[in-house]
Amino acid sequence: MIAQSAVLDEGVVVHHPDLVNLYGCRVGSGTRIGTFVEIQKNAVIGRNCKISSHSFICEGVTLEDGVFVGHGVMFTNDLFPRAVTAEGTLQTDSDWTVVPTLVGARASLGSNATILAGVTIGEGAIVGAGAVVTRDVAPFAVVAGVPAAVIGRASDAPQTSSHQETLQ
Repeated sequence: MIAQSAVLDEGVVVHHPDLVNLYGCRVGSGTRIGTFVEIQKNAVIGRNCKISSHSFICEGVTLEDGVFVGHGVMFTNDLFPRAVTAEGTLQTDSDWTVVPTLVGARASLGSNATILAGVTIGEGAIVGAGAVVTRDVAPFAVVAGVPAAVIGRASDAPQTSSHQETLQ
């Protein structure tokens, strides 16, 4: 379902509109969205992104332009999720704070990667399939593993860049 609260700019392609869940989000022009994707309220998707099937983009996530999201990528927006408060009552929206997450322009997130709340993935970075990103990723770094660690540098990185090749 694509709710009326979802703002889709011109040229957005949703491959199976009846098999997605988009509400309260903004999706930039030219972006393609696969089947069984959920994008929640207050998520912002840039222009010309590709979001593959079975991915979950929660409230508080921003993808800049040209980001690739592989199949089954999951984002979180709460560092300490709970079903109930300390008093044992059911938790409500007022009992927690969204922790924002940013994925820089032209970054690539491999299938089944998990991106924890509050991280920044730098421009042009590559996150390997199945990685769990728990800390910031420098621009053009290539990370993989659980937890994600730097294993290289993206081949399209500027050669004169002074970016660190470590998780920050």
